[in-house]
Amino acid sequence: MAIRKVLKYGEPSLREPSKEVHKVSRKISDLVRDLLDTMYAQNGVGLAAPQIGENVRVFVIDVSTNNEPLNPLVFINPKIIKKSGAIISNEGCLSFPEAYTNVKRYKNVMIKALNEHGKSFVMEAKDGTLLARAIQHENDHLDGILFIDHCMNRFETEEVLKKYKLPDLDVDKLIDEKELEEELNKND
Repeated sequence: MAIRKVLKYGEPSLREPSKEVHKVSRKISDLVRDLLDTMYAQNGVGLAAPQIGENVRVFVIDVSTNNEPLNPLVFINPKIIKKSGAIISNEGCLSFPEAYTNVKRYKNVMIKALNEHGKSFVMEAKDGTLLARAIQHENDHLDGILFIDHCMNRFETEEVLKKYKLPDLDVDKLIDEKELEEELNKND
């Protein structure tokens, strides 16, 4: 379909919660294709609709590597229904060109969503795989949450943002994740 412009950190719409999809219409199908085309063109692992200016609950992921065939996954109206364990993950985001920082994530997640045909499915991603982390990252976008809100070290993250001339960290958006921190402390 079309390669769309990826909104950069600082765009207010990246902080807005997205609306449910009521019908997997032609418009949603076109949006899914645009998300996939844009994600592949940017060498991304995932892309959420809000990142291209569409505040609806849709994201795509493809964690296939260079020597594997493409394996696009489509999530419409996703809900994480189970999460456990904790890991530290070094993450970036297409809305934050070149900026990476360490974040707290659940190690295992189970998600329920609709696919591009409007069929319900449940998927489990375990052991802190790229898929497990990408599901959480993209799902957060639908709630106006960004990966930096999960940062391990606020000051390191602020330096990374400064280095890439991105807006300052909004400390009011940092998420208090006692459950994850307790789990990480157990692993030390």
